[in-house]
Amino acid sequence: MQEQILEILYANDGKYVLLEEITSLLNINEKELKENIESLKEKGYDFNSSPEVGIQLVESPNLILPYEVKRGLETDYIGQNIHYFSEIDSTNNVAKKLAEEGAPEGTIIIAETQTRGRGRRGKQWISPAGGVWMSIILRPQIPPSEAPQLTLMTGVAVAKAIKNKFGLDVGIKWPNDILIGSRKVCGILTEANAKFSTIDYVVVGIGIDANVNTENFPSDVQKSVTSLKKELNEDIMGPELVQEFLKIFEDTYNEFKEGNFPEILGEWRRMSKTIGSRVEVRKQLGKIVRGEAVGITNEGALILELDNGNLRKVISGECLHI
Repeated sequence: MQEQILEILYANDGKYVLLEEITSLLNINEKELKENIESLKEKGYDFNSSPEVGIQLVESPNLILPYEVKRGLETDYIGQNIHYFSEIDSTNNVAKKLAEEGAPEGTIIIAETQTRGRGRRGKQWISPAGGVWMSIILRPQIPPSEAPQLTLMTGVAVAKAIKNKFGLDVGIKWPNDILIGSRKVCGILTEANAKFSTIDYVVVGIGIDANVNTENFPSDVQKSVTSLKKELNEDIMGPELVQEFLKIFEDTYNEFKEGNFPEILGEWRRMSKTIGSRVEVRKQLGKIVRGEAVGITNEGALILELDNGNLRKVISGECLHI
């Protein structure tokens, strides 16, 4: 009902609409209309109203509300089914539960804040208000060995969306970080569920520091992160960023499903800030591998040239540019 009210008000392009007109179109009474208007006010919408001329939508909140995302969304299936939360423990957790229950491919979970967001290797992911915290449910027909390709594919989609929308100097750090300059602005966490030799579903988690005040982060984190707001020196519209990303993601994912991952990987290589850099990869059990990153395999493994000249493939780990 609230989305229908907003649709009528948006369609009138900022003009007043008589209450009687809205109640007639929606077949509700004036009390129900006013209750819904009050609920919209609590979400951050601002209205002018008068008994003589009706009601006018003055301002929409800069929140990633489902209606605001769908209003300008140009996708066929990615993001057409949205589960929204003002606060949640982890969008990936909810996405996995919904996937187990049969949620269709393209379903997304969005939250304004996360209380237990996480990155790779179980690390905490700080998820305050102002960010884009989102998970996408995918059901690709691929073997489990190809699941890491979806992380690289998502990195390309995020980087292209930010560059297209804001013209910023965006790059990718292996395996799952999006950088502006040398500072991280987005992280990606891909979690696959396989049955036997096939993928049942994949949850792709994306966390973008959009309008986040990074000055509120712990001091040891501040020096390595940034936000779109900080880079542009102004707030950005969260729903518009999500719309841009979801459209590019769907196009890229369709390319992936059509067998065009080599082309996507070529884009990843062109945007990579890791290839050509000297890196340190911290693996499990405290193992560290150092060398120059000279390439990436089709499976997503980083190729390092070690100090002794040998080449080594690194499948996973925390990568630091040194």
